[in-house]
Amino acid sequence: MCSSDLPTDADDAERMLRRLSGRVHRVVTGVSLRLGAAEAGGIDATAVTMRALTDADVAWYLATHEWHDKAGGYAIQGYASRFITRIDGAYPTVVGLPVERLDGWLEALHARCGCLASPE
Repeated sequence: MCSSDLPTDADDAERMLRRLSGRVHRVVTGVSLRLGAAEAGGIDATAVTMRALTDADVAWYLATHEWHDKAGGYAIQGYASRFITRIDGAYPTVVGLPVERLDGWLEALHARCGCLASPE
């Protein structure tokens, strides 16, 4: 998460929400795994559609304070879920850990270091 993606205050969160309102945005999550000298990981992206927000929607959401420390000023797993109309990709990627890709990255790490047990 980039620090510039985190709102600095309620006004910044409002700016972010209004920019996302009625649009599709792409959430990209990166994972880096390391065991000794072996490394693996990658990125995953999901397109998220947010419905057009009314002034009342924005005021209500800001009052929840859920936007604190949230990339883009919202948490899809919380109150803002009511604003999301479509997800093209993996929900866990938006939340922050692309678990659907994690097994492959762990297998790659195993192949590079030979020190993790493979599932049977």
